[in-house]
Amino acid sequence: MLDLAGEWTLDVERGPDWLFIRLHGPENTQAEPANLAESIWRLLDQQFTYRLVLELDDVPFMSSWFLGQLVMLHKRIQRHDGMLRLSGISDGAFEAMRACRLEHSFSRYDTREDAVMGHIPRKPR
Repeated sequence: MLDLAGEWTLDVERGPDWLFIRLHGPENTQAEPANLAESIWRLLDQQFTYRLVLELDDVPFMSSWFLGQLVMLHKRIQRHDGMLRLSGISDGAFEAMRACRLEHSFSRYDTREDAVMGHIPRKPR
């Protein structure tokens, strides 16, 4: 587990060709690390992989700052021909994505396994 500023923590696991990061947000939704996207990018670069499943089961709310970090990370990964897939997005967090018109930029997967396989459920969560 890695601790970031602002009470955020990351659980990091390596799989074949993928990095799995479970993000744990703080109780205080205002706490924001200086640069979450950069911290995650450094982990990808250290592992020499640009395929990431970001598990958001423990992130109940997505602020505009958080969504901006996702967009920055996504663009950087794409420039390296990588892939960013999100799993475990709560309905409330997905509504924030929809309000910012980002729901088509990121596919929503229920589990890590679905994200790796690219399997999107037919019915909404």
